Amino acid sequence: MMGWTLNRYFFFRYAAITTWYFLGVYALVTLVDFTELSSRTVGLPGFTVQLALSVSALRVPLIMQQAVPFVALIAAITTLVSLNRKYELVIARSAGISAWQFLMPFCFGALLFGALTVGILNPLAAYAVSRSEVIETKLRSGKSNEVSAFAAPWLRQKTADSDTIIGARAVLNKGLELSDVTFFSLDADGAIVERRDADRAYLRDGYWELHNVRTIRDGAQLPPAETDRVPSNLKPEFVQERLARPETIPFYELPRKIEVAQSFGVRANTFATQFHTLMALPLLLVAMTLIAATVSMRFQRMGQSATMILGGVLAGFLLYVVSVLVKAFGNAGFVPPFVVAWIPVVVAMFFGVTFLLYKEDG
Repeated sequence: MMGWTLNRYFFFRYAAITTWYFLGVYALVTLVDFTELSSRTVGLPGFTVQLALSVSALRVPLIMQQAVPFVALIAAITTLVSLNRKYELVIARSAGISAWQFLMPFCFGALLFGALTVGILNPLAAYAVSRSEVIETKLRSGKSNEVSAFAAPWLRQKTADSDTIIGARAVLNKGLELSDVTFFSLDADGAIVERRDADRAYLRDGYWELHNVRTIRDGAQLPPAETDRVPSNLKPEFVQERLARPETIPFYELPRKIEVAQSFGVRANTFATQFHTLMALPLLLVAMTLIAATVSMRFQRMGQSATMILGGVLAGFLLYVVSVLVKAFGNAGFVPPFVVAWIPVVVAMFFGVTFLLYKEDG
């Protein structure tokens, strides 16, 4: 049985390497995102380096949330390779400690890393990306013609008096606020009879509240209005399900959003898929750690370190690609969200455990 001192030593080695990798990737992502954002917004009125840095700083936590599985994989490989090169694992094995015992601190560290990602990084990323969208929208105000109509979000609503198609350049406040928005009112034959363009639209109880409105009716331009209203029977939960990005909803709010949306007859597939994906993330990192163990514990004896480590990285990348692919099916409603989130994790863990059993126990 491995003692507390050795457990703590392995755990803190893993934690330190994971922290340094996380900070390094964070700095790299910030630099790349700032460069890309600056190249797109440098010509806009009001652009400053400080503003671009602020927007990038708010966007990076969401990107880092996507990069966490790779950070866990590379950190686990690096830690095990480092221990192996210094013969620390060899000494542990010679003392009668099995691979399952000295892998426990790494699995616990991965589980803790995943829990911190879900409990702290995810809510922070959700708030930060929402805030960054507001700032970037203000920076891009009046530039809606530069966005393709096929890329803009569109929504159709039907009321007793009218049929309206709604398009917007940007979706803010979890889908309840639209920027650079257009309302097309249709008659019974489906022909456009009126168009309203507004800088902002807010979903209120029973109507859309429009600000800075330009209206075209029967081919004639009407005088601009500061505010206007468009009747609506849309519920906030329906609009959020259709327009809001699930990444902008904090983990703690997802169960309530799913419950309320389902009470209105909305399936809430994207919210449910996001919730189960976050729930499965800690175990996904444990699976990544097991994959790392299969390729990094014996590489010196086999004499194939580079090939085996590359194989581990490719295996982790394949797991991530499969997870993203099945998540798309879950968002579309083709596969139950629970299955989408947990099946890749279970399969990866079985793969890692089976390979280790074969290597360690024959």
